[in-house]
Amino acid sequence: QVQLVESGGGVVEAGGSLRLSCAASGRTFSGDAMGWFRQAPGKEREAVAVNGWSGSTYYADSVKGRFTVSRDNAKTTVYLQMNSLKPEDTAVYYCAAGGSAVAVRRGLGNYWGQGTQVTVAS
Repeated sequence: QVQLVESGGGVVEAGGSLRLSCAASGRTFSGDAMGWFRQAPGKEREAVAVNGWSGSTYYADSVKGRFTVSRDNAKTTVYLQMNSLKPEDTAVYYCAAGGSAVAVRRGLGNYWGQGTQVTVAS
């Protein structure tokens, strides 16, 4: 059974940093994309950052220059380093994996985690 488990969420003051991790079990994703989405209250889920199997990356305009997505060499864990956090970054962050970078970015990843709450206090 494939599982994605996120960790690293929490409460941070504006301007602070957090690092999210998403650990996969049951398979590796060396030939697939892995990425991060978020959903704020009353808003639709949006793609935040995606890491393709070749190392290509996608970032939402709202996080460019502040967030960095990366993966470990074993391709089982994807990270999201979030710096200069803003109150508008407050959301539940979800990990997604499986498929092409385009598919994951469009929300069509085969696997999803349960989410981790990130709250940025002003």
